[in-house]
Amino acid sequence: MTELTAIPVTAADGTPTTLAEHAGKVLLIVNTASKCGFTPQYEGLEALHRRYAPRGFAVLGFPCNQFGAQEPGDAEEIASFCSLTYDVTFPMFAKVDVNGDDAAPLYRHLKDAAPGLLGSKAIKWNFTKFLVDRSGKVVDRYAPQTTPEAIAADIERLL
Repeated sequence: MTELTAIPVTAADGTPTTLAEHAGKVLLIVNTASKCGFTPQYEGLEALHRRYAPRGFAVLGFPCNQFGAQEPGDAEEIASFCSLTYDVTFPMFAKVDVNGDDAAPLYRHLKDAAPGLLGSKAIKWNFTKFLVDRSGKVVDRYAPQTTPEAIAADIERLL
């Protein structure tokens, strides 16, 4: 089984990397979009990140344009939007596919570890969230409708 923090990802600036710097942290991994009905969740995600980061927690954002072309921008536009609109300080990565043949290895891992409703592995929309414990085990998957605030108690239990 691949260790979550060893899975290759791409930083927002296009640099190949892994999640190694987040090893030992509780993580909330989210596929994001700037033009989605759930986009205001950036505010709640940032609040969680700021509240729990001192205790070993991080939100990790992975922009995705697979649902209604709701993330059309390039990395610079996405970063600017997140910073100026929601004062996002949590790590954002390069745009990814979460479904299909080109799905990012991280998302293949997350979907295998935590299938959705009725065992479906497909991500249904932007702002699907995966909660990962300190050992790198995916412990839960949350639908886009689940607000960040509703996940706080689960985060608390893992911290």
